[in-house]
Amino acid sequence: MRQASEPCARGESIRVRGLVQGVGFRPTVWRLAHECGLRGDVRNDGEGVLIRVRLDAASDVQALGGFLNRLDEACPPLARIDSIERGVIADSDALAELSDTAGFVILESAATAARTGIVADAATCPACVAEVRDPADRRYRYAFTNCTHCGPRLSIVSGIPYDRAQTSMSVFPMCPDCAREYADPADRRFHAQPNACPVCGPRVWLEGERGHPLEPVVLATEDAIAAAGRLLGEGRILAVKGIGGFHLACDATNPDAVAELRGRKRRLAKPFALMARDLDVLRAYCRVTPLEEALLAGPAAPIVLLDRLVWAGLDAVGAGRPRPLAPDVAPGQITLGFMLPYSPLHHLLLADWDRPLVMTSGNLREEPQCIDNADAVGRLGGLADHLLLHDRVIVNRVDDSVVRVMAGEPRLLRRARGHAPTPLPLPPGFERAPPLLALGAELKNTFCLIHDGQAILSQHLGDLEDAKTAREYERTIALYLDLFQVSPKALAVDLHPDYRSSLIGRDWAARDGLPLIGVQHHHAHLASVLADNGWPLDAGPVLGVLLDGLGYGADGTLWGGEFLVGDYLDYVRVGYLKPVAMPGGTRAILEPWRNLYAHLESAGGWSSWRSRYQGLEPIERLDVKPLAVLRTLIERGCNAPLSSSAGRLFDAVAAALGVGGEVLTYEGQAAIELEAIAAGAGERNARGYPFARISEPSGEVLDAAPLWVDLLEDLRRGRAPDQIAASFHAGLAMAICTLALDLAGRRGLSTVALSGGVFQNRLLLETVTDDLESAGLRVLLQRRVPANDGGLALGQAAVAVARTREALRPR
Repeated sequence: MRQASEPCARGESIRVRGLVQGVGFRPTVWRLAHECGLRGDVRNDGEGVLIRVRLDAASDVQALGGFLNRLDEACPPLARIDSIERGVIADSDALAELSDTAGFVILESAATAARTGIVADAATCPACVAEVRDPADRRYRYAFTNCTHCGPRLSIVSGIPYDRAQTSMSVFPMCPDCAREYADPADRRFHAQPNACPVCGPRVWLEGERGHPLEPVVLATEDAIAAAGRLLGEGRILAVKGIGGFHLACDATNPDAVAELRGRKRRLAKPFALMARDLDVLRAYCRVTPLEEALLAGPAAPIVLLDRLVWAGLDAVGAGRPRPLAPDVAPGQITLGFMLPYSPLHHLLLADWDRPLVMTSGNLREEPQCIDNADAVGRLGGLADHLLLHDRVIVNRVDDSVVRVMAGEPRLLRRARGHAPTPLPLPPGFERAPPLLALGAELKNTFCLIHDGQAILSQHLGDLEDAKTAREYERTIALYLDLFQVSPKALAVDLHPDYRSSLIGRDWAARDGLPLIGVQHHHAHLASVLADNGWPLDAGPVLGVLLDGLGYGADGTLWGGEFLVGDYLDYVRVGYLKPVAMPGGTRAILEPWRNLYAHLESAGGWSSWRSRYQGLEPIERLDVKPLAVLRTLIERGCNAPLSSSAGRLFDAVAAALGVGGEVLTYEGQAAIELEAIAAGAGERNARGYPFARISEPSGEVLDAAPLWVDLLEDLRRGRAPDQIAASFHAGLAMAICTLALDLAGRRGLSTVALSGGVFQNRLLLETVTDDLESAGLRVLLQRRVPANDGGLALGQAAVAVARTREALRPR
């Protein structure tokens, strides 16, 4: 029997909070502790990582200091240390337990209340890619190779602490070789929860249309992934099960395959995402800066919007040029959305491809992405010729993130794989924020939990107008509340009475007796960009310029071109675009010509424009429309709500130039294509069209009426549409900056915050930012969360915290 050790003189605990589970943090601690000669232990628990060290002599104290100095530098690539707290171990039982510890050991995880973060899914690391490509390695061509530095996380987890039993890998017992790696702290697969190999792990196979098994001859001389690559080369469309969902894939240079995919998916014009084997393939089609290269090759591996080379997809094959992209890949665009392989399966699939694949979400238009094999066979069987399946269950749907470099920095347009649910530290002043839930917007929905001084923003969930997406939204909220063990003490919702997220919030609050905090849409955009930039809770107001499609205003009208002076707690509307009718209501969002008519009617009356510019193409196009009906709607105020929407102004200008078509097939199409032709003009300093400014009791009003004379005159003179589009952008930017400078100066403000979906327009964003900064103002832009409604929940949550805090102040 082993004799009891002498009690150690004293002990110290080190509490590490942040993203420190499932990322190789404990083995890093173990390695450093051994190198420093420390004795003690380390374990995961619900608060992060707990390190205990026994201190028997002065040399131990010195060694502990060296250990702590090295810990931050040695932090694993996927980890993030938010705080380190030290304390003395006074409990006699704990001291006795430390006394019995020989050396430094890693303990099993403790089941305690969750206060730590779950790490996002990470792209395959170079070491794992090398193993997959090495014929001598036991993981050669194994599609589920991973380690503590890469692989699935959120997509497979069902609970915390993040251990194998809490993931979909629990049904795959490790073989002896994998178990040895898992148990060896010196191995990079130590406690890598998805660790597996061909002997014990998930498998991949290929099925025909609607799940029919393939004939044996198809796979006689190749594995399923090689066969899938060959079928893609033959022009087939494949459904490919990935990390967080299915993709539909085809050869991006095959016009017939791309056109067929568009028809089957009912995605008529929205650009397809692309995946290239490596940067060399990608550079043949796009300009890529070092910053963009780093984004593409980083652990998040998002889709990055890149400037398209002029020839790509437009010219025939030339000497030294690869095959051009099919015209239907990204119609009307000067950018392409590219990503690199981020799983071993993708690396294997593209290994022999010197041209890109279309890799678009595996769904019908606007439905949630498929994640389940049976669901994919049912929903995608009619869209794909073959299905590349595997048996690792996707627990949580996670779309690809989308990033665009604008104003010198990467800015998320969709926050999902590689980023969610990584907690975002809240600014100073939010440390004691109560747990609450913000339910987000109707479109591009995300929700946001406030927990332990951090914002936990969900992955992109989509548009709640779709019933399947709405069900997934409610399921994901329940999952996050369980994962992070949060019971919200209040709920925050948008003011719009008919948003599904707001209806759910109101029902929930009534059922559970929770406070319900309504947050105006554009105030939430303002708060989102403030929180994104670490603006302290008590730092005072800024001028916000918030431009989007529309949001429910505090006065019951539809806003969308707003100048607000405000902070987290409150705001004042000090300026806006002149409200113009939306004849037909939501039909005006889909049919830009309605907005053109409404703007001309507002700017002097349709009849005067018609008589003055009869024979001009946009006037002739409008003249055959049912304008009498629209006029009646506007005059009676029936289904023609007034809106200050910047998005509808973009639609009207696009309609005048014949951009975007008669009926839009995806949100923002006309504005996106208008930006594309304006940027293609290469006229960054184009003559800007004028706006009028009117002082009203309700604020300063920017009136677009004057621009229509110049625009239509330019059309009559035969000026090119791309130059007209550039003049519109320049005029709008000038009007925004002039008003912003005046409003900020009058109120003694030195900071302007820009947000809203319209500021995803790089040309507008960079022009406004440059002009405001040149005038001496500080400009805050969204970075870590989208400027569109995907970032709205963060702003709702920040406003709710500020108002809850204010309500608790002594009077």
